[in-house]
Formats: sequence, structure tokens, C-alpha cells
Amino acid sequence: MSDQPPAWKRPHEGEHRWPVAAAITFAIVLQFLTPQDLAFHPRWVLPGVEATILLGLIIVNPFRIDRESTVLRTLNMLLVAVATLAVVWSTGRLVVVLVRGGGPGDAADVLLSGGIIWATNTIVFAVWYWLLDRGGPAARANARRVLPDFLFPQMSTPELTHNEWRPLFVDYLYLAFTNSTAFSPTDTMPLARWAKMAMLVQSAVSFLIVILVVARAVNALS
Repeated sequence: MSDQPPAWKRPHEGEHRWPVAAAITFAIVLQFLTPQDLAFHPRWVLPGVEATILLGLIIVNPFRIDRESTVLRTLNMLLVAVATLAVVWSTGRLVVVLVRGGGPGDAADVLLSGGIIWATNTIVFAVWYWLLDRGGPAARANARRVLPDFLFPQMSTPELTHNEWRPLFVDYLYLAFTNSTAFSPTDTMPLARWAKMAMLVQSAVSFLIVILVVARAVNALS
């Protein structure tokens, strides 16, 4: 076993931007696919703002994320905040439409609408977790903060993983996905209070979407 500390505790090479950029691009596409009566109006505004900010981030820092910059971090936060606004708006509209009995009557349309919003919500929270854990990807690459906000299993059982392991975006995406499906932490535990509250909100939103959509779909089939 190596004498040096694991990679997540020491400075290491920054992770590639393309995985998170691809996830955000997919979320933007999902926003365009959101049914007209559930989308923010005009429906191109929020996805357009997100695409513009994402393009700017890619131009300024296209490859590995290891440069700490207040401007870049602010742009990242703004990007995810706009995406969050889109999710909150669509979720709110979905709840109102389903509770009032309006919206698509076909079960397949109901499930598709709920699935789009659910998937977008999962991606948005994955990006939040990735962006905030230990100060963000650049701060993690520079090892500015050792104490984690999320305890991944590789951190508590280092003997079961290689010494160069450190959390990447895919780990946060898995965290968000399992939290959306299990409505609770699975293998990764939130340690910071903000992380606990964020996972609480994500679970609540996911649970609300699933319950309302399934109930409406069953009603449409009956």
C-alpha cells in the first residue's frame, strides 16, 4: 500500500469538464421536451440562458477543472440556479395540473411528462452536489479542504480501492439518482448540514412527482 495519502486528500489532476457539460446539455434538451403547459414561458428563455453560460464556461476553461476563479464559480452557480428555477417551475406546474385534473389525459403522456421532470431534477441536484462538495471541483483538485461534505464508501474503506481514487461527477450523478429512487441515502452519506437538507429537498420533490404521476396514470388507465 502506498505511503502517500489517497488522491482525494491531496492535490491531484483536475477532472474533465465534458461529463458535467454533457449532463447539463442533456438537461437543457429535456427542458425543451417538457410539455408546453408545464414549461416556463417563453420556453426558450431558461434553456437559452443555460446554454449561453455553459458555452462561456467551456470557452474559458474547456478541459480540466483545476483553476479556482470567483468568476468561473459564480457562472457555474448561476447556471445551476437557472436550471433549478426551470425544474421548480415545471414541478410546481405539474403538481397544479395533476391536482386540478387538467393536463394530458393519456397515461403514457402523464408518465412521459413526469419522467422528463424527474430526470431533469436528478441531473440538477447531481450538479449541485458536484459543485458544492468541499468547495467545488477546482478546490477538490487543489485539496484546499480535506473534510468532506459527502462520505463516499471509498473514503471509509480505502483498503478496497486504489490510492488514486477521488470523487468525480459520475459519483455525484449516482448519488443523486439513488437518492431520487430510494428517497434516502444509499451508499454515500451526507455529512454537512447543507448536504442533508439538499438531499431532503431532492427526495421530497422526487417522491411528490412519483406519487402524483403514478396516481394520475393509474386513474387514466382505469
